[in-house]
Amino acid sequence: MTETEFEKCIKAMNHGRKDGLKKIYEEYAPYIYGIVRSVLQNREDAEDVTSDFFIRLWEKSESYKAGNGHKGWMATIARNMAVDRIRKYRKEEVVDFSATNHEEDSENHSTQIAMNAASPDDVEEEVVSEISIREALQKLNEREQNVIHMKIMGEMTFQEIADILGEPLGTITWRYREAIKKLRRCGYEES
Repeated sequence: MTETEFEKCIKAMNHGRKDGLKKIYEEYAPYIYGIVRSVLQNREDAEDVTSDFFIRLWEKSESYKAGNGHKGWMATIARNMAVDRIRKYRKEEVVDFSATNHEEDSENHSTQIAMNAASPDDVEEEVVSEISIREALQKLNEREQNVIHMKIMGEMTFQEIADILGEPLGTITWRYREAIKKLRRCGYEES
């Protein structure tokens, strides 16, 4: 689907016409599923998030800015939804651990919960780390953030990113290196 065709579909969606969403779904459902699956590593969750993605796309269609690359825009939304799904379930595991830790349950149940949930110290460290990472990423401009997310979270090659964003390969690699330099100044190393 070309950028122009995508914009027509978005305009149709903005006017309440579902045929625009249907065309986008038919064209990009496997693409979105692939991105989400690579983040979640779970078929059922990836299917759920992919379905939710198209609902979100319908709701966010007015926020689309033409000319910025529709595949990159959709990839960012899909990846963020997948990451949100991971965070949601981590929080639920922590809540389960905290709630049952105070109860006098059977030994098997307590052991099972202890095995499935992180310790409070691990959770605190993860939250602090997540906040620090978020602050570091905010030092990047939007284009740098997109490249970092697609490369690291989406595990895409530079060529795939260039194709999605419709930009030269050299520009993408340069943008990635500049973003990594900024992150290193904040104390983060490439993994």
